[in-house]
Amino acid sequence: MNDTPIHISAADAYPLKGRLWRHPGAAEAGRPLVIINPATSVRSDYYARFAAYLHAQGFDVISYDYRGIGHSRPASLRGFEASWLDWGRLDFDAVLRWAATHCPGQPLQVVAHSVGGFLIGLAPSNHLLTRVFSMGAQYAYWRDYASHRRLSMLLKWHALMPALSSLLGYFPGKRLGWMEDTPRGVVRDWTHPGARFEDAYRRGPQAMPRAERAALVQGFANLRADTLALSVSDDEFGTRDAIQRLLAYYSNSQRCHLRLSPQALGCARIGHFAFFHSRFESSLWPIALRWLRDGEVDAELARFIVSDSPPRHPAA
Repeated sequence: MNDTPIHISAADAYPLKGRLWRHPGAAEAGRPLVIINPATSVRSDYYARFAAYLHAQGFDVISYDYRGIGHSRPASLRGFEASWLDWGRLDFDAVLRWAATHCPGQPLQVVAHSVGGFLIGLAPSNHLLTRVFSMGAQYAYWRDYASHRRLSMLLKWHALMPALSSLLGYFPGKRLGWMEDTPRGVVRDWTHPGARFEDAYRRGPQAMPRAERAALVQGFANLRADTLALSVSDDEFGTRDAIQRLLAYYSNSQRCHLRLSPQALGCARIGHFAFFHSRFESSLWPIALRWLRDGEVDAELARFIVSDSPPRHPAA
C-alpha cells in the first residue's frame, strides 16, 4: 500500500507508532500532508483504506495510534494512565510537530473522526494546520446524544464502561466487542464532560486552576485552519447539537457544518463509524477530498449546509 512504519516520541518520551504514505522523491512544497486523528479507541488500521485513497489522489498521509491504543499500546493497560488531554496535548501535537519537521514546506491538514476533532484544539501546535475535515466530531456530552437512544447510551457508556474500568483498571472494550481496550483516564474523560468540556476539570483528581482551564479553551481559538465538519443524521453521537457545540470552541476558524442523511446518498445507513468504510469511496470520500484539495463544498451539497461561519459560497 506504499506505506512505511514511523515511530514518534511524544514530549514526555512516550513512543507512538504510525504509518506514513509518502510519494517518492523530493517533497513538493505544495503537496499537502494529511494526519488522520482516530475516534476514541479505534485503531489506526481502520483508516488505512482511506489513507491509501488520499495518497492515490496526490496527498502524503500519516495515520497513528494514540497512547494505549493499537500499535501504541503498552504490554498491559491495567492501571495505565492516559487521557484525552494526553492524546491531544502530547500525542497529536507530537505527530503534528514531526510532520512539520520531516516534511518542511508542505501544508499540514487533518482528517479527524469523532474525538479526533476535539483533540485538535488541545494541541499547542494546531496553528500549523491549514485545513481540517472532521467526521462526527464531538466530545460526548450526554445531553447531545440522539434522544431515542440517550438512555441506553447513558447506561452503556456512562455507567457500565466506567464501572468496569474502575474494577479492572482499564476498559476491556475488545473483549466486549465494543471497541479497543481503553485506558481508564480516557474513560473518565469520556464519561464526565458537561455542556462545556473544561468544567470537567473544576474538581476531583484532574482539577485545574481557573487559568489553566482558560488556557485549554484558548487553545481551540488558536486554530486558524478552515474547517469542514461533516455529520450524518443517523449518527447517535454526532447529532447537530453535538457538532455545533464543539465547533463553537474553534472561534477563529472558518467553520462549515455539512449535515447529510443516508437517504440523500441513496444508502440505508451511515452512522458514526461507516464513513471510512471503502463502500463509500465513490459517494462520501470525494466530499473530504474536495475540501482538503480545494477548500470547497460541492454546489450540489449546498442545501445541506447547517451553518457556515463566516458565510461561504459553495463552488459550482
